Amino acid sequence: MARYAGLVFPLVVGFDLDLTLIDSRPGIAATYRALSTQTGVYIDADAAVTRLGPPLEEELSRWFPPEEVPAAAALFRNLYPVTAITGSPALPGVGDAPAHVRRRGGGVVVITGKYAPNAHLHLDHIGFRADSVAGWCWAETKTAAMLELGVGVYVGDHPADMAAARAAETVGGQRVYAVGVTTGDHSAEDLLAAGAHTVLENLTGLPDWLDANLGDPISVG
Repeated sequence: MARYAGLVFPLVVGFDLDLTLIDSRPGIAATYRALSTQTGVYIDADAAVTRLGPPLEEELSRWFPPEEVPAAAALFRNLYPVTAITGSPALPGVGDAPAHVRRRGGGVVVITGKYAPNAHLHLDHIGFRADSVAGWCWAETKTAAMLELGVGVYVGDHPADMAAARAAETVGGQRVYAVGVTTGDHSAEDLLAAGAHTVLENLTGLPDWLDANLGDPISVG
């Protein structure tokens, strides 16, 4: 436990993956196109990547009948390592983010809606070392992962990320500071309306936010 500028909580910073750490839109679009080719089902890949955040099955249900969605999702995830990883670059500030957390003795976790093995491939590709990765997390399951991993700050690009962070206090009595980034498809106004405590342009602003709001930790207990 540590004390930060009058706030007491374990410093574990959680990050979303898609459009927070990486611009996965080109890679995901390529995977949708490959899926379309293999199944013969039309998918508007450019439109699909404007709706990132919710589980893959939600998007696939727009293009496939319900009984075909599980097989389409499995094929998508099998295609993904070949079609998506190298085409999904790190976003600004990502490379330095873990070091700024760890110099305070903090932990770094990734909580994402993505299939965990594919999330690990992305993190390895951009050289982002996380202490733990939780996949297939969305809405209440993302909140549950924050509570399980002891997250005190959560950074994401989607209004649902902000809502999930704010829900942690109601569900588990644990305050999670919701930090939005506008590297995705949602504005600062969208993120603030969903409960963000603050909004940054991208992760280059995270070190200054940590300095201003947390300062240097003082060991307690």
